[in-house]
Amino acid sequence: MNIPKLQSDTGSGPDAAADFSSSKEFEDFVYLISHDVRNSVRALIELPQWIEEDLVEAGFRVEGPIAQNIELMNRHTGRLDRMLVDLLAFSRVGRMQEVVAVDLGEALNEVLDEVSIPGSFEITSAFDCSHIHVGERDILTLLTALVSNAAKHHDREAGKITVSAHGEGTVTVLSVQDDGPGIPENFHRQVFDAMTTLKPRDEVEGSGMGLAIARKIAHLYGGSISILSDATERGTTVKVVFPGVRSGT
Repeated sequence: MNIPKLQSDTGSGPDAAADFSSSKEFEDFVYLISHDVRNSVRALIELPQWIEEDLVEAGFRVEGPIAQNIELMNRHTGRLDRMLVDLLAFSRVGRMQEVVAVDLGEALNEVLDEVSIPGSFEITSAFDCSHIHVGERDILTLLTALVSNAAKHHDREAGKITVSAHGEGTVTVLSVQDDGPGIPENFHRQVFDAMTTLKPRDEVEGSGMGLAIARKIAHLYGGSISILSDATERGTTVKVVFPGVRSGT
């Protein structure tokens, strides 16, 4: 089996090596900054809670503008922490892991154990090929991003999400399908940009990094990612194609 060599999105040609070096240095910088800044953000998350506890112990009633301001601090520090977590995930794609045969069923179960999905959602799987040759952490990150996005952006309290994989010739097609509101065709490319959300963050919490992370993983393995969504029907399918990385049936 021909396992593709991990590659960056920096292109080819005489300047490719220099571009890769620049890209790697930037991602190293993002990784270090995200890691170090998050320590301070964690302190900022706890500080409003300590202030509220101190006020209560001192006999003050935490209500009105004070309660609103504390809640606002909690919301924004939590949002910043989420963004740093996703930036770390983005910078870690392809790092310190070997390409191995990953059991897709086990990977999905691990993701569902870790990700908070409302119990009202029905999640099913259909794996015509059982294994895929990728980095183990990368496939977990990819599934987490796609399943979380499908649930987060659903417009109903209950929904269905189907994760499937099948072989097409020499490629593996991994798909995550939902029955949510769909994505307008004019946004099919934009949603893969980093820190891009189609709704204000006050309506749907998120860093806008999920599909950007998924695209980076797909491109790293020489594959592609696309959105299938029909304006006349409900639902969205995110389709990830991995060339030459299939194993098992």
